[in-house]
This record gives sequence, C-alpha cells and structure tokens, in this order.
Amino acid sequence: MTAPNALDTPHDAPRIFGPAYRTATFGILLVVTLVAFEGMSVSVIMPEVSSDLRALDLYGVSFSAFFIASLFANVVAGLWADRRGYALPFLAGLGLFVLGMALAGAAGGKEMFLVARAVQGLGAGPTVVALYVMIARVYPQDVRPRVFAALSAAWVLPSMIGPSVAGFVAERLDWRWVFFGIIPLVVPALLMLMPSLRRPSDGHEPATGPRADPRAMTVAATATAAGSGLLLYGVDALYESPLVSALWCLIGLAALGYGLAKLLPPRALRFGRGLPTTVMMRGLFAAGFFGVNGFIPLALTDVKGFSVAQAGIALTTGALGWSSGSYLQSRRVVPAHRRIRTGAACVTLGILMVAPSVVPGVTGWIAVPAWIVAGFGMGLAMATINVTALRQSPVNEQGANSAALSVTDMLGSALALGIAGALSNLIGHTPEQIAVGFAVICGLMALIGLAATFLAARVADPAT
Repeated sequence: MTAPNALDTPHDAPRIFGPAYRTATFGILLVVTLVAFEGMSVSVIMPEVSSDLRALDLYGVSFSAFFIASLFANVVAGLWADRRGYALPFLAGLGLFVLGMALAGAAGGKEMFLVARAVQGLGAGPTVVALYVMIARVYPQDVRPRVFAALSAAWVLPSMIGPSVAGFVAERLDWRWVFFGIIPLVVPALLMLMPSLRRPSDGHEPATGPRADPRAMTVAATATAAGSGLLLYGVDALYESPLVSALWCLIGLAALGYGLAKLLPPRALRFGRGLPTTVMMRGLFAAGFFGVNGFIPLALTDVKGFSVAQAGIALTTGALGWSSGSYLQSRRVVPAHRRIRTGAACVTLGILMVAPSVVPGVTGWIAVPAWIVAGFGMGLAMATINVTALRQSPVNEQGANSAALSVTDMLGSALALGIAGALSNLIGHTPEQIAVGFAVICGLMALIGLAATFLAARVADPAT
C-alpha cells in the first residue's frame, strides 16, 4: 500500500515558506530587499549626488569604495562564521551598514560621502556572507536553490519601486533622505531573524589549512583591498603621469596577486576545474554587468536628458530579468555549467545592445530591452554559481568559500567600476564625451562577458 505514503509526501516536503522556515525566510528576504533598495537607489541618485557634492570625478570611486571595503570585511566574516557561527558577523555587519546609511545622509562633502560608502561596504560584506552561511546551516541542501531564487526575487520590489521612489525623494525632498529612509526598516528584519540567530551550532569541526588561519587571512584581505585601491589609483593617475601610474599599478597587482592566492581556493587564479572556476566566475559576471550598470543613469541623464526616475527604469527592467533568470535556474533542467554559459552569453548580448543608447538619433529607451536580457543572464548564472559553490564545498569550508565568492564579486565590481570611472575621467565630462566613454566602457565589459562564456565549461567538477 503505497498510495497513502505518496499522498502524505507533500506535507513532509520542506518549503521555504512553511512553518519551519517561514520566519527565517521572510527575515532574510527583507534584509536582501533593503540591500537591494540601497544599491538601486545609489545607482539612480549618483548623478545628483555627484553634482551636489561636486564629485563627478569620483563617480566610479564612490562605488569602488563600497566594494573594496566589503571585500575586506567578507574575509573576516567568513572566518568568523566558520569558527564561531554566523550570528555575530551578521549583527556587526548590519550595525555598520546602518551607520554608513546615516553618514551618507549627513555627508557635507565628497570626502565624507566616500567614507560613508566605505562604512556601508564594511557592513554589507559580513551581512551577505553571514546570510549565505545561515542558508547553508538552516535549510536542507535540496531547498537551497529555491532560497537563492527567492533572494533574487527579493530584488524585484525595490527594483520596481526603488528607482522611482529614489528619484522622487531626490527631486522633491533631498537625496539624503534616500539613505535616512532605509534605517528604520532594519528593525523588523532583525526581529524576524532572531530565532535563526539564536540557533545552536551544528557542532562541525572548524576548517583547517591555510585559509583557516585568522591572522594570515586578515593580512591577505588587507593586501587584496590595498592592492585593488592602489591599482585603481594608478589607473586614475594615467593621464597625469604615465610612469607614476605604471608604478602604482604594478605595486597594486603584486599585492592583489599575493592576497588572492591566499583568499581563494587553490588554483582559482588559474581557473582550475570545479570550485576554483565557480568562485572566479562570480567576479567575471559582477565586473561585466555592474561595470555598465553603474553608468547607465549617468549616460541617460547627461546624454539623453532623461530625468533621474526615467533613467532608473532601465535598472528596474534589468532586475526583473534577473528575477526571471533566477527562477528558471531553480528548475535545474540543464547542468550548472551550461546555465552559467547561457547566462554569460545573455550578459554579453545585453551590454552590446545597450551601447547604442547614447548614439545621436537612437532612442535611449533601447536600454530597457537590453538590460532585461543582461539581467536575465545574471539571474540565470549568479544563483547557479552560489548553489554550485555550496555543493562543491565541505561543510566546514562553507564560510570561507562564501567569503571567496563575495571577494571575487566585490573585487570584480570594484575594479570594473573604478577602471570605468578612470576612463570616463580621461575621456571627459561633456555630454558628447560621456557618450564616447560609455561606448568604450560597454566594449570593455563585453569582452569580460565573452571570456566568461568560454570559461563556463570549467565549472563542472573534474570527475564529471
């Protein structure tokens, strides 16, 4: 008699919104929604912030400061999560994130705003890493793809209303209230996650090996963050003194090479098959997509005369495509490396489609379908990368590898945006020059997407 058992099976199958996981799921999704709203809002209001604070020359650096600080904090949080649990890094990260919001809203000059962005990064890094480890410890393995799909879906609401709300607040009140308005929403998210934060440790053995040494990893994280900062400083100084620029770039690359060799899984920098390439792919996707994403509002407002809210519509549609791609990956109808390859091809195509949006005689609204395609590729690939990396990781290395994913993500975004900003400064800030700079940036990021397309096959484990 198998019929009764078959009928009973759906009641026993774990559901992310079922009684056992409902509160944790809603709390995680609210935190991601707040981070998403902040990210979408900053991208949309940055042209106005740059104008108000006279910081157009630091347009790219304001994004890079966030990502470089996150990169450093990710490593510390990953070690902390593996050795002591995810509760403390999550709470510390959330507190710093709120502090950064307050500092950004109160910024009286571009220097303070850059500091605020760095503090936000120091908070966002541990928060994201802790959430990944929380998902790995709270949810069964077969449920995690649905959780990551839900995380991507959590970008939909802030992406639909975030650009419009941020544009309305910036135009009618002040861009500072975009930051201040996020702070009170942290409280309900924290309350919903308290049961999961009190969850006892699973009792697994701490990770061993080079990536489990806190002091060595802290030095490596410092070298990586400093190296990326020096590299971007060198690139930005290219038009002033090529010789000095080359020197800073070489020092930065040396520090980056040392730090990444310690922080990432073995053979990652050589794109070794399996986990090493899985971790590196996250950085390639982040670089290609966000390197263009951050400059779409600037290009549309300064070249095509869009309002802040109108320019944000392209980012909105990109996030909708992202959510659709993430949902599709949760169906798992094809192997992971094929999903990632398809995602990389979509991101590359979307970048090439958005480039003509600044060409005279071409409507800027072509950015909307272009960024749907790019966003779909990101959703299809990024959630797949996250799930695959956790599957390829031993339990006692989930924190370290979650941190490695975030390191490559943040580093890819920071370097892409910083280099794109330096190119924009080098070319110039008139509408015509911004259009040329945007086209050059799209070409460079499309090459990164093309590289990801060819390297995706190496995500598959060596034995498969």
